[in-house]
Amino acid sequence: MGFYAAACQTDFSNPKTRTEIASHTQRMCAMIEQTIVGYEPFFDVRLLAFPEFAHAAPIYETVPLLRKHLAVPVPNEHTTAYQRLARKYGCYIQTGSFLESDPDWPESVFNTTVLIGPKGILLKYRKVNPWIPWELHASPHDLPGYNQDPFPVADTELGRIGAAICYDWLFPETIRQLAFNGAEILVRVSAYMDPWGATPPLDWWTLFNRARAAENTAYVVAANQGAQFSNYPPFSWPGGSMVVDYDGRILAQADPGPGEKVVVAPIDVAALRAERARRVGHDMRAHLRSEVHGYLRRTWLPAAGHKPIEKSRIEKRIRDAKRKLPK
Repeated sequence: MGFYAAACQTDFSNPKTRTEIASHTQRMCAMIEQTIVGYEPFFDVRLLAFPEFAHAAPIYETVPLLRKHLAVPVPNEHTTAYQRLARKYGCYIQTGSFLESDPDWPESVFNTTVLIGPKGILLKYRKVNPWIPWELHASPHDLPGYNQDPFPVADTELGRIGAAICYDWLFPETIRQLAFNGAEILVRVSAYMDPWGATPPLDWWTLFNRARAAENTAYVVAANQGAQFSNYPPFSWPGGSMVVDYDGRILAQADPGPGEKVVVAPIDVAALRAERARRVGHDMRAHLRSEVHGYLRRTWLPAAGHKPIEKSRIEKRIRDAKRKLPK
């Protein structure tokens, strides 16, 4: 049985303290109810996705300041509010990202999204590829002894759902790992800024959403940041939230440009599973000759290890990685 997914984009002013996050959560809860109830005569909207930094963006330039002013534990009162709606409507909510603090990693901040269903949190995804050197979030790759699966996939009544955040989608290895972990629906939680938006000549947003869908034979539900330039400086945000099918067809897309918008499109997991089962050609997962790709056996960007994550250290790691690249 099919259902509809909603890619929801937000347009908030950026909070300076965690006490301001509640108003964002309240508005996103209203968007969820409005979407489910408003479309009910036409579509059964069961999966809703929100953008990166929908709760807060990393406006401070050091990890201690982010921890002091904006980082929150996950779960929290905001995830509790989403769970109430998921239970009420039988829906699944991919939250906008949080700046997450974790007592197990007291010197770090994570960029984190969670999938919430009627029974609670189903997965927590921490951004594996922070947008360096600007983002000071820790990657699971950075931390010695990190023993959680960096690529969780939730097996739900809607299908198997995985999520990744923004810059992660420029790394085919990251999204492919979710697919090899079983994901059938890939949710992109993103704050993709101009000029890499949904319009030529650099419409990377559209390009990579379609490519990741086709190469993994998976649906993509991609929610992008729709903040006006004045709200989340120093960038402008092109929106263009979209849903793409497993052959890379765009099923629905918001008009490019800032603003609060919601687009919905059908998801047919039964059809996807039938195509995955029958295809002999264009089955890039089954055709993958993993052993021949030696580049993944070498370390390029080294992990941060026990050293604090600071911009100067990130830039040094990038310089070290560049020296290893073929000339």
